[in-house]
Amino acid sequence: MGLANGIHHLAVATRDIKAQIDFFSDVLGMELVALYWMHNVEGTWHGFLKLNDSSYLAFVQNEQIAGIPRQLGVTHAGSGAAPVAGGAMQHVALNVDSLDELLALRDRIRSRGVNVFGPLDHGLCHSIYFAGPEDLTLEIATSQRAIDARAWIDPEVVKLAGISPDELDGYRRPAAFAGQGGAIPQPPIDPEKPHQRGIPQAIYQAILGMKDEEVTARMSESTPPVRVAD
Repeated sequence: MGLANGIHHLAVATRDIKAQIDFFSDVLGMELVALYWMHNVEGTWHGFLKLNDSSYLAFVQNEQIAGIPRQLGVTHAGSGAAPVAGGAMQHVALNVDSLDELLALRDRIRSRGVNVFGPLDHGLCHSIYFAGPEDLTLEIATSQRAIDARAWIDPEVVKLAGISPDELDGYRRPAAFAGQGGAIPQPPIDPEKPHQRGIPQAIYQAILGMKDEEVTARMSESTPPVRVAD
C-alpha cells in the first residue's frame, strides 16, 4: 500500500501538439482521450494519448515552448545513447507484451514511412528504436520475464557509483512504511531538498503554507471541458 506501481503519464513539451497527436495516433495506434486547457496554467493545452486505462503519454503546448530552441546534447539527446542535461528526458520507451507484438508494431511503424531498427536483445528486454516529431527519441520494448537483480546489478558499476554494500541492500529492499492516512504535515522548506523552480517563489511558498485541504479546494479543476450525457 502506498507504493507507485506504474507511470500514469509522461508529459512532453511540444511546439505542435497536432503533429504529435497525428504521429502517435497514426504510427503507433494510440488513442487520443483528452485535449483541453491545462488546469491552472494560462494559455497552455494538455493532450493525453492512451497506453492503457491508467497509463498515458501526454503533451503540453504553449507560446513560450515555441520560442525555446531544441539543442542536441542540451534539451534533447537525439538518440538513446547520447547525453542530455541532467533531469531532461533522455528517451521514451513504450511497452508491449511479447516479441510478436513488438514485430507487429515495427511493421506498423515502417508502413507509415518511419525508419526503425531492431529488435536488439538486451537480455532484460528486446527493443526497437526510432524517432518522433521534434527530435523525440523513442523505443518500444518487451520483457519476457521480470528483471533478476542478481544478474543485472553490476558490482563494478555499484562501486564506481559510490554505493556501499549497506546502501545497495537498502536500495534492493526499501524500508517498509506505514502511512498515517495523509496526516503527516508539510515539512519546513529545506533549500537542500529538491524544489519546483518554475513556480515563482512567493506563490510556491504560499502553496506550501496552505493546509492540504485548502490546496485541493482552491487549485483543483475536476470538471471536464465537454458535458457527457449519462
